[in-house]
Amino acid sequence: MKLYSLSVLYKGEAKVVLLKAAYDVSSFSFFQRSSVQEFMTFTSQLIVERSSKGTRASVKEQDYLCHVYVRNDSLAGVVIADNEYPSRVAFTLLEKVLDEFSKQVDRIDWPVGSPATIHYPALDGHLSRYQNPREADPMTKVQAELDETKIILHNTMESLLERGEKLDDLVSKSEVLGTQSKAFYKTKIFN
Repeated sequence: MKLYSLSVLYKGEAKVVLLKAAYDVSSFSFFQRSSVQEFMTFTSQLIVERSSKGTRASVKEQDYLCHVYVRNDSLAGVVIADNEYPSRVAFTLLEKVLDEFSKQVDRIDWPVGSPATIHYPALDGHLSRYQNPREADPMTKVQAELDETKIILHNTMESLLERGEKLDDLVSKSEVLGTQSKAFYKTKIFN
């Protein structure tokens, strides 16, 4: 899972303005990095331009997903990530960044701003922190822990049973379980 770009843009009537962006192009070769970064900026502007105000969308392009959120106040955010990155976490990040940005940067600066004139240093930190969605997003972290527990329980149950032996066979052979318990097992547990 990888985040490549996090951008804040303004969807003006005439054009889309890039206000601030953070990139992680370290996985690309040194000679490709500036071209990749330029292409991500172009893609982000194009997606915002073609999106309606008040919408969220995910656009797939080869092995990448571009998540866009355009607010009703024309402030927009774009995350470019790989296919494995969870969409819910990407949109959570976009909402958080846009809320924070709108509180820190005066609204009159949005239509005329540029990455050089807008002061919002937190963007790089958000891009870095959300590289691992399990650590950045509490819901993803809980889901990962549940998945791990489920795997452990499954493996434990398999190791308790001898090779080729099934739980059904053990229940039917058991002298400890009463008739009612065996009937309950057959009707409620695994059916």
